[in-house]
Amino acid sequence: MAATPQNPAASAPRRKVSRHRGEGQWAVGHFTPLNGNEQFKKDDDGLNVRTRIETVYSQRGFDSIDPNDLRGRMRWWGLYTQRKPGIDGGKTAILEPEELDDEYFMLRVRIDGGALTTAQLRVIGEISQEFARGTADITDRQNVQYHWIRIEDVPAIWERLEGVGLSTVTACGDTPRVMIGSPVAGIAEDEIIDATPALEEMKRRVLNNKAYSNLPRKFKTAISGSPLLDVVHEINDVAFVGVRHPEHGPGFDVWVGGGLSTNPKLGVRLGAWVPIDEVPDVYEGVISIFRDYGYRRLRNRARLKFLVADWGAEKFRQVLEDEYLKRELVDGPAPEQPVQQWRDHIGVHRQRDGRFYVGFAPRVGRVDGATLTKVADLAEAHGSGRVRTTVEQKMIVLDVEQDRVDSLVEGLEALDLTARPSSFRRGTMACTGIEFCKLAIVETKQRGSTLIDELERRLPDFDEPITINLNGCPNACARIQVADIGLKGQLVLDDRGEQVEGYQVHLGGALGLEPGFGRKVRGLKVTAEELPDYIERVLRRFQAEREDGERFAAWAARASEEALS
Repeated sequence: MAATPQNPAASAPRRKVSRHRGEGQWAVGHFTPLNGNEQFKKDDDGLNVRTRIETVYSQRGFDSIDPNDLRGRMRWWGLYTQRKPGIDGGKTAILEPEELDDEYFMLRVRIDGGALTTAQLRVIGEISQEFARGTADITDRQNVQYHWIRIEDVPAIWERLEGVGLSTVTACGDTPRVMIGSPVAGIAEDEIIDATPALEEMKRRVLNNKAYSNLPRKFKTAISGSPLLDVVHEINDVAFVGVRHPEHGPGFDVWVGGGLSTNPKLGVRLGAWVPIDEVPDVYEGVISIFRDYGYRRLRNRARLKFLVADWGAEKFRQVLEDEYLKRELVDGPAPEQPVQQWRDHIGVHRQRDGRFYVGFAPRVGRVDGATLTKVADLAEAHGSGRVRTTVEQKMIVLDVEQDRVDSLVEGLEALDLTARPSSFRRGTMACTGIEFCKLAIVETKQRGSTLIDELERRLPDFDEPITINLNGCPNACARIQVADIGLKGQLVLDDRGEQVEGYQVHLGGALGLEPGFGRKVRGLKVTAEELPDYIERVLRRFQAEREDGERFAAWAARASEEALS
C-alpha cells in the first residue's frame, strides 16, 4: 500500500531542482572547471606553452598549433591571432574563431611603467622592421604591439627582446598584465613619491610565477606617485596612488575593482595608507584575493570589479587584512584632485635635476619601427638614454639639457611627432580596430588620424582640453566611457537605409578631476562619414554655451539632448 502523504504538496509533481554550483571560487571549494577556459588552464599552465612554441610550433608552422594553445595559452606569452583580412564587421560575431583567425599574430611587448632605454627602443624598432612589416603601435597601457608576426619568428624575437631586458610574458591572458606607472617617476619636480622601487618588486614577485598565472581573468595594475593622477587609476583592478599622510608622510592610497568593457565600474578606495615598502605585500594580497575568491563560472563576470561590487570596500579590506596580510592597514587620506585636466606630460617640462623632459604625440598611437629607431637616435643625440611611453598612447624623452631642447623638438617635428600638438592631436586615442582585431566591427586608427586633420582644419583656434576616443567594438580598450567624446564602433543605418560603419556616442566621461561615465543620448548614432560634422557641431555648441572655465564634461552633463545631437 502506498504511504499517505502528510501534506497536499507531497502529491504534486516533483520539480527538478538544479544544483547551484556557485561562482567557481577556489576559496570556497569550487575547483571543478565550469567553462572551457578554466578547463584548458587546469589542463596545463599557460606559462608552459613557451616550450612548445620554441620546440614544436616554430619548427612545424601554424597548422601544428593545438587549438587550446592557439586561442588560449599563447596569450600568456603575449600572442593573439590577428584578424584575417577582408572580413567585414558584420561577420565579427557570426563566424567561428578559426574562420576569423589569420595565420599571423599580434605580439605585445610589456613595458612596465612605460620605462625604456634608447637601446631597448632601438631593438623594438628593429624587430618591427625585420619581423612585423613595420608595425609597432603604442597602446594606452604603455605597451608596444606588433602585427604580422609569424610563429616561425617568435623564438628569434624573444631572444632579441630578452637580450635587452624586455619580455612578452603575461602581456595577455588571465594573468597580471603590464603594470602601468607614471612615465616621469623619479624625475618630476612635483612628484609626491617615486613608485619605481615598489613597481620593480611587484614585478619580481609575480612575473613568471605560477602562483599567479591562473587568475579568473586579466588583472590590471597601476601605480604612480604623481599628483597629476597620470595612470588612470580609477579603471584598474588595483591601483596605488601617491598621497601624503598627515602623520606618516608620503605613501600610497589603495584602490580596487575598476574596469570598463561592457559593464564599466570605477574603482573604490579601501581607505588605507600604505608605505612604499609594504606596497608589494598589499599587491600580492589583492591579486591573491582575486585568484582565490574571483568568479570563475562565467567569463563575463570574472573580473575583480564584480567581486568588489558584491563585497564592498569594507569587506574587501577586512579579508585582505585578516586572511592575507595578517595585520591591519593604516587609515589614510584620499588623493587630492589634480589642478589640470591634461595628464599626459606632453610638452617641455623641467625635471627635479634641472634637466628637461619632452613629451610628444604620435597620431593615435600609430608609429612604425623605422620611426622608433629614429626616436632612439634623436634621444641619444640630445643627451638622453631614456624614453617613456604613456597611458595616452604618447611618448616622452627624458634627461635633455636645456640648450638641447629646441633642437630635439625640431627633430621630433620632422618625424611628425609634435611636442606642441593641437587639442585634437593631443586628445584623440584609438584602439586597434578592424584592421587587425578579431573583436572589432569598424575601423579606428586611420579614421582617428583623419578626424584629427579635419578638426584641426575646421576648428583651428579650439584650445580646450578634449578627449576623443574611438573604439572598434563594445569592449572599451580605448576607454570610451571616460572620454569627453567616446565613440563605440557598430554598424548603423545611413540616410539611404544602408548598413555602414558608425558609432554610438558617449559624451562627458572623465577621469581625474571629476571621474564618471559619459551619458548616452537616446538614439544618437553617427555614421563614420558624418563623424567630423557631428563633432564640429557639438564642440561649437560647447563653445557657445559653456560658462566661464567650464570643462566639456561638465557642460555635456547639463546640456540638452538637442545640443548634443
